[in-house]
Order: sequence, then C-alpha cells, then structure tokens
Amino acid sequence: MRCFARGCAALLVALSLLGCSKPASWASEAELAKVHYRDAGPTKLTLFTMINNRSGAGAHSSLMISASQRVIWDPAGSFYHPSIPERNDVLFGIRPQVADAYTRYHARETFHVIVQEREVAPEVAEQALRLALARGNVGDAQCALSTSGILSQLEGFESLSVGWFPKKLAEEFGALPGVSERKLYEYDNADLRAYDPSQVTLN
Repeated sequence: MRCFARGCAALLVALSLLGCSKPASWASEAELAKVHYRDAGPTKLTLFTMINNRSGAGAHSSLMISASQRVIWDPAGSFYHPSIPERNDVLFGIRPQVADAYTRYHARETFHVIVQEREVAPEVAEQALRLALARGNVGDAQCALSTSGILSQLEGFESLSVGWFPKKLAEEFGALPGVSERKLYEYDNADLRAYDPSQVTLN
C-alpha cells in the first residue's frame, strides 16, 4: 500500500507540473563560445518557481547560475529560442535580456513566477555549474527533484530536502539567510503553447 501511495503521489506531481517533453539538445562548442556570457555582478544562484494562480500549486523549478558563465538549469523545461544554445537541460548565454525573456515567458494569466536570489562564493557557484552540466537531460516532472538534488550538494544549501515539489523547494530556499525574493505577475495568453520564439527579440 505504501508503494502504491507513493506511485499515486508521483503521478499527481507529474500531472501538475508545467515542464513538458523536449528532445535532448547538444549545442556545439562553437555555438557555446559564441554566446558565452559572464555577469559582472557577484556570483549568485537564482531559483525560479512557477506557481499556478488558480490552485496555488508549484508548477516548475529552474535555477540560474551566475558563475564563470551564466546559464539556466531548466530541467524538463519548455523554453526555447533559436539564439539560445542548449546542452541537455542547460541554457547558455544568459544575458540580462535573455534572463528577462525567460522569466516573462513563464509569467502569464495562469502562472506567476517567484524569483529568489542568493549570493554565493565563486567556488559554490562554480560547483553548481559543474553539477548542472553533468546532470544530463531530465525526464518529465523531475524539475524540483533534480534542482533540489543539485542545490543540496552545495555548501550553505545542505539543509534543503531533495523532493518532487517546486513550492516546497521555494519555501525552503526562501528560509535560507541572505535570500532576496520578488514575484512576477503578467496577464498575457494563459497557454504556454501560444509562445512564438520568432516574435521574441533578444539582441
């Protein structure tokens, strides 16, 4: 009965999460070199959590890593733009306008985005980058599981539990010292499938 209950819980999580299937990508070294971007500010980790405005449930987790380069770990994510190369679930070349477009893509009539930032030592940011690059493509409904798995291995984040639920991860992350938080609400089309990357200029 316990295994059955866990299976049902996992299925409910899978049905409620926003991330969707996307084939694994593997951008070339030339593509990555072309967009390489290192933010001039302090090294930091930014947790994005997408929240369903109707139910209040967490829908997706992802992590922006500002280290020797800035990337977004977007496990089982649906965001795509032809100018942003991807390896597995890591998006590269995250300039400020790309980060803004990524955040606004997820905020709409049906979802808002919690953006939580925490400055970290350069070596911690670099470890997060290495872990994300090594993690590989993630299956559906594993966004919070994989993101919390990466974070819990980092110094200063060991208290985070590894689990399936984006909202719980956001609550635990937000309770850490030094975390700033903001929420983004927008009211464009309710359906993520309406997103047309050709209409988004990132230059």
